[in-house]
Amino acid sequence: MPFAFAVSIFMLAFAGLAYSLFPYLIIDEVTIWDAASATSSLVFVLWGVVITLPAILGYTVFAYRVFWGKTRELSYE
Repeated sequence: MPFAFAVSIFMLAFAGLAYSLFPYLIIDEVTIWDAASATSSLVFVLWGVVITLPAILGYTVFAYRVFWGKTRELSYE
């Protein structure tokens, strides 16, 4: 429970910082939209994520199912 509280405090502090700085990435200099790449580049990256992320998730599920229950309790007898 203390770990969960510590993580939640950290996340709330980070969210508060992000909210207070929005939309600037560098205070009063660069906004999110100034720092973003060209739309065509972002679309290219989006298609890369659309193709790659399901493959990674699928392989992770596959590997998890293959090795499910293959270990036993460690003993020092």
